[in-house]
Amino acid sequence: MAKLSSRGAGALRRERTRLLEELSTLSLLLRGSYLERFSTCSRPNCSCHQGKRHGPRRYVVITRDKAQRQIYVPQTQVDIVRAGIQQYHRLLEIVDRITAINLELMQRRVLNESVKKGYP
Repeated sequence: MAKLSSRGAGALRRERTRLLEELSTLSLLLRGSYLERFSTCSRPNCSCHQGKRHGPRRYVVITRDKAQRQIYVPQTQVDIVRAGIQQYHRLLEIVDRITAINLELMQRRVLNESVKKGYP
């Protein structure tokens, strides 16, 4: 990507608009981590106690109410959950890029968008 300072204000605004439009496509957002794990059961003669553990079982790990939670992911939802986590990471990239654009426009003293009512 080109350095911000070498681009015109109009180009920066167009990039910001494109990024803001991309945000509306991130409908699967999941803030969490994907986890697969194997387990042993309580049956003493089960082969899981000789190394052939059960699984993988899949979870999305989130933080809610200041505590980490593991939520089971059904096999049919694995791909969509992983896509949602990827969308969350894209969201963070977009926020970082828009911040950089807005800071550049501010330093040029051309960050003069109308402030929506109700927002400082």
